[in-house]
Amino acid sequence: MAPVLSRTLATAPLTSLPFNNINNYRKILNLRSTFVPPNRLRKGFSCSGLRWKLEKRGGHVGVRCEAGVAEKEAPETPGEKFEYLAEVSRLLDLIVHSLYSHKEVFLREFVSNASDALDKLRFLSVTEPSLLGDAGALEIRIKPDPDNGTITITDTGIGMTKEELIDCLGTIAQSGTSKFLKALKENQDLGADNGLIGQFGVGFYSAFLVAEKVTVSTKSPRSEKQYVWEAVADSSSYVIREETDPEKLLPRGTQITLYLRPDDKYEFSEPTKIQSLVKNYSQFVSFPIYTWQEKSRTVEVEEEEEPKEGEEAKPEELKKKKKTITEKYWDWELANETKPIWMRNPKEVEKEEYNDFYKKTFNEFLDPLSHIHFTTEGEVEFRSILYIPGMGPLNNEDVMNPKTKNIRLYVKRVFISDDFDGELFPRYLSFVKGVVDSDDLPLNVSREILQETRIVRIMRKRLVRKTFDMIQEISESENKEDYRKFWENFGRFLKLGCIEDTGNHKRITPLLRFYTSKSEEELSSLDDYVENMGENQKAIFYLATDSLKSAKTAPFLEKLVQKGIEVLYLVEPIDEVAIQNLQTYKEKKFVDISKEDLELGDDDEVKERETKQEYNLLCDWIKQQLGDKVAKVQVSTRLSSSPCVLVSGKFGWSANMERLMKAQALGDTSSLEFMRGRRILEINPDHPIIKDLNAACKSEPDSSEARRAVDLLYDTALISSGFSPDSPAELGAKIYEMMSMALGGRWGRAEVEGETEEAEVAEQDAVESEKQVIEPSEVRAETDPWNE
Repeated sequence: MAPVLSRTLATAPLTSLPFNNINNYRKILNLRSTFVPPNRLRKGFSCSGLRWKLEKRGGHVGVRCEAGVAEKEAPETPGEKFEYLAEVSRLLDLIVHSLYSHKEVFLREFVSNASDALDKLRFLSVTEPSLLGDAGALEIRIKPDPDNGTITITDTGIGMTKEELIDCLGTIAQSGTSKFLKALKENQDLGADNGLIGQFGVGFYSAFLVAEKVTVSTKSPRSEKQYVWEAVADSSSYVIREETDPEKLLPRGTQITLYLRPDDKYEFSEPTKIQSLVKNYSQFVSFPIYTWQEKSRTVEVEEEEEPKEGEEAKPEELKKKKKTITEKYWDWELANETKPIWMRNPKEVEKEEYNDFYKKTFNEFLDPLSHIHFTTEGEVEFRSILYIPGMGPLNNEDVMNPKTKNIRLYVKRVFISDDFDGELFPRYLSFVKGVVDSDDLPLNVSREILQETRIVRIMRKRLVRKTFDMIQEISESENKEDYRKFWENFGRFLKLGCIEDTGNHKRITPLLRFYTSKSEEELSSLDDYVENMGENQKAIFYLATDSLKSAKTAPFLEKLVQKGIEVLYLVEPIDEVAIQNLQTYKEKKFVDISKEDLELGDDDEVKERETKQEYNLLCDWIKQQLGDKVAKVQVSTRLSSSPCVLVSGKFGWSANMERLMKAQALGDTSSLEFMRGRRILEINPDHPIIKDLNAACKSEPDSSEARRAVDLLYDTALISSGFSPDSPAELGAKIYEMMSMALGGRWGRAEVEGETEEAEVAEQDAVESEKQVIEPSEVRAETDPWNE
């Protein structure tokens, strides 16, 4: 017990009762409370962790309170321990029907198990050469039987004893490979586990995806007997027996026979199907895989020549002639001829080998533009070969779809998946093709899904960085034609990266190419643009249009070209959005020359101020005529030959963006008006039309002809600036009216029309004078009898 804390509580009821009065003492003893049990006051009682006791002090009665730390609770008695139980048939059903999304993966699992058995034998034979014996080469053979609906998979690996059969196949989720690796690590033999594939111990049960019965016949070189393991689908038990048939005895290894279900019999017992599955999933397994295939060959046979009609030939006189026929036969065929070249040293692989591997793996007919072969070590270890195809996708759907099946993921050379949704590569690099092989990727139990972990994110970063290194190498090569071809095929992908991947702007931006006002025939990089900039130029100027021709003739360029300032031409729909996401490059801002407040840097401010004052009245007058069509009218500093131009507000859509948004299939018309921004009409004070309108504004501000000229001037600026007129028919009528006013009476049109009218009148009078009036009675028919 802890030291006692003693305290005398003198309450009014108790202290007011002197002890010398026996009656009072009895009253105290008769006190009752919900906290004080009866007859316990003399002996003391415990309440709420406190000890209360009655004491006599002088002539009064006191209460002593003792408080202390509670004693430690007594240790709990140990409970009874139980093991988890499982309904085996239900557990197998979950493993078979819930882990795997495709039935065909059963063959991948069995080939992986056979490869592990061969790897174990190869490793153990180093210290025990007697294990190899006379059983032949290390190989895998797969024999489908369409007639009986079976598949037989045979390997010459390590095999299993009876105890191992019970331990590995009789125990669910017991991986023999994992136990083998654990034993190796305990013995510090870490160099032998590189090729072993198994992890979870459930791959064998994928057989029940397609089979209703499985038979495993196995012979271990450490055992003199061969055992057979048999199990039926949807059963919780299995049978092990000793093989006694001499014809079925194996020198070494394992033979698995799958008795296919009726609905899967015709698909998976076809030799061509088995061949394609092996090539897809197990193409790069390090041991040879043979499949039983039907083949054909040409042979020459002799046949007797038939005698001619009416002739009888004696048997000794019959002539024999040779004939070529095609006969079919069955034989073993090697299914994994292609070798995993990513496992080799890049210095030892020739370019032709890389190209051949690319064509076979991805079924391509063109050589790739470039490739990169690398190995990463450290926190994440994997080998990879990446390719840039020789031709881009034929439709835009492949650009927007990240699931292009261009990256094939392998774990220890066994194909896992090519169906990724941006886990390994971002969408804008989905055109890159290649293989990635790792020994320790985080996969789910079915080995079909790559789990999102920190390792995957690191792996993605390294793949992206290596891809940019490969593209950068093409751009810096002496053969400029290679990068021109790359840009034609995949340039829009990189522009998409400007929008979606802000973290890699520094890698993407130097790879961009555009036409410019100084390079209209060849594409130019942003580095070339910055290098050619003048000393006073503080920004990178660009203009977004729908074509290169319209960009060359746009009125926005006039003053910039005159001053020798280079302008980028953005002629593809994605260009403007991509540049707006970049914002700057090498501390230079991107500036749209089709928007207001364009600063060229070397203008004469005094002259500009005087010009604005001179044409201030004209600007107000034009604004009054146009009303809400424009936000304001001002004197332009970007025009030299055009009378006017219509520019967009600083924060609104440009004419090009407005055109693109109107073309959207699901565009919202209400947002168009909101985002369109304001339009500003800029006039050129040096143009004759503007000077004439300035004079009209001062002398005849109410002239109808001047008003029509202003309306036509606005509509013309609308079109030349890249905008679409609200009513093309009205614009056409205005142009026709102005044309008739300009052309009226020219080239003698009035004189020709007068002479033509006089000639027509004279001809009409002559025709009328020649007309004769014929009475009805004078009309005679040819058959009229009165003519006789």
